[in-house]
Amino acid sequence: MSEDSRPFVLVTGLSGAGKASILRVLEDLGFETVDNPPLAILDALVQEGSGPIAAGIDTRTRGFDPAKALAAIARLRQRPDIAATLVYATAEEEVLLRRYTETRRRHPLAPGGPLGSRVQDGIAREAALLAPLREAADLILDTSTLPLPELRRLIEARFKPEGAPGLNVNIKSFGFPKGLPREADLVFDMRFLANPHYDALLRPMTGRDPAVAEYVAADPDFPAFWTRLTGFIEPLLPRYVAEGKKYLTIAIGCTGGRHRSVFVAEKLAAHLRQQGWRVDVAHRELGQLPDMVLSTSLPPASPPMPLTANTET
Repeated sequence: MSEDSRPFVLVTGLSGAGKASILRVLEDLGFETVDNPPLAILDALVQEGSGPIAAGIDTRTRGFDPAKALAAIARLRQRPDIAATLVYATAEEEVLLRRYTETRRRHPLAPGGPLGSRVQDGIAREAALLAPLREAADLILDTSTLPLPELRRLIEARFKPEGAPGLNVNIKSFGFPKGLPREADLVFDMRFLANPHYDALLRPMTGRDPAVAEYVAADPDFPAFWTRLTGFIEPLLPRYVAEGKKYLTIAIGCTGGRHRSVFVAEKLAAHLRQQGWRVDVAHRELGQLPDMVLSTSLPPASPPMPLTANTET
């Protein structure tokens, strides 16, 4: 297997043990995922793909046969251009029984009879049928007491490709009179800062102009606020990643959505990018498209401009 080998992950295991959750994590990592394809097309599926691929199979799969599944993964492991991995999801019987009882789903191998005994018998039959796949697995994941964020971390640690999508931070400036952005996860109000709107020279400008940036930054309360803002946001981002969040929208508002909020949004984006986060910026009241990435270059320090009263209109 070379460094250029293309990942292929075959996910199997007991019904109710988390196979679908594992596939969703792999999909978030950039894998093309297929749930329950016929075993006969696994080779063609890999052959036709161009990126990382993950497939989930279990006893519901058409033509399912553990021997055929093992033969398929063996063939793929022999290919130098494919990095094939077999993942097996399992859980304790009482956990699986509880999950099926709570959802009242039918176990694929359950016989007739009372619900509890049907599921219990189905779990036993499936475990015996899948035993050869468990023995051959490269990775066994017991989800009995495994929270979803921890499962995600384990999958990402093993399979995350270089350059795979991570947390996308979207920072949006806005004006309060037109309402909060509906997609906002965090909202910060900049209306306490000195307002450039009341300076006739600054009014036609925006927070992207150096003169406006200097004016807002010269507010005596701005340095302490900035320290608190970044100190609040920075620890949150790794926690959001750990919880599996893929998109975070931070909304920065002021009265008109043209000066203070724009400046702080640009400055925050530059700060987070310097720390390695993927950040997009949009300014709603400036008519910028949501996916447009704007320049985050900040002006050099210069003598502050005189502050005026911060009276809102």
